[in-house]
Amino acid sequence: MVGSQCLVAFRNSSGEIHAYTSPVSSYGTQLAEGALSFNVPRIGAEYSNNEFIIFATLELPAGRTSFNQAWQNGAVSGQALTAHVQSGDNMRSFGSIDFANGELGGGGSSVTSRQRRRNVHGILNAVSWGVLMPMGAVFARYLKVFKAANPAWFYIHVACQTSAYIVGVAGWGTGLKLGSDSTGIEFTTHRNIGITLFCLGTLQVFALLLRPKPDHKYRLYWNIYHHAVGYAVISLAITNVFQGFDALNGQKNWKRAYTGVIIAIGAIAVLLEAFTWFIVIKRKKTDSNKHTQNGTNGTVNPYGNGTHQQA
Repeated sequence: MVGSQCLVAFRNSSGEIHAYTSPVSSYGTQLAEGALSFNVPRIGAEYSNNEFIIFATLELPAGRTSFNQAWQNGAVSGQALTAHVQSGDNMRSFGSIDFANGELGGGGSSVTSRQRRRNVHGILNAVSWGVLMPMGAVFARYLKVFKAANPAWFYIHVACQTSAYIVGVAGWGTGLKLGSDSTGIEFTTHRNIGITLFCLGTLQVFALLLRPKPDHKYRLYWNIYHHAVGYAVISLAITNVFQGFDALNGQKNWKRAYTGVIIAIGAIAVLLEAFTWFIVIKRKKTDSNKHTQNGTNGTVNPYGNGTHQQA
């Protein structure tokens, strides 16, 4: 983080342990050696049991003994350190220390707030784009085959998709805020898919206002557009939810729960697809039989009931 005052130790390519101080003045830093904002008269390190232990003497600023602290580890490339992983335990390695009494504490309020926003962002988007959107599509595809469900299926579909869009926009907004507050931490694929989802979802909402009547000559083209964009949104949404879980490395229970929900929705869709085809085929056979019977019973005898005599 920019502004951090670092104590650094690593084993260089010659096998020697090098310990030094490094101020972080920009993101993408390679932790070059330099003086800190406070004096460090002595620093050294040792390596034991796959761990580095840094020993240092610090001259604290006047009137202050409590500080926030963070610790990280990263790979070494030649004589330089590379960036640490920006997910999982590396994003939770923080706390506070009071040098006056030796007390250790949890993370600062700003980090806790950021973690809370990440959780809210994940929940909003998983529920909206990842659950409500697929459910709305299932209602639209499989309820309308039942004549008694018309037009209820349409209103249920609109309610699901509109709710998903509204909640999804809220989740998208929290994502933008997280990105602006986390300069230097990027999840490019997750961000790009999220922007694409927002654009396509907005197009779907506005397309609802331009929906032609069933007998309109452009209704077929509108249906093709609506279905294509809708299925694209659902596919991208599910993909991006899993991208988000990967960014929140360590939230395996959430990932398992969401996987179970998606499997359940998929299984229901498969069963309803088979049932829908059964009803459609049965209905076609019934209609065909009715037409055949009407054609037989409806034949007209042009001569009435009498016997036709040839001249």
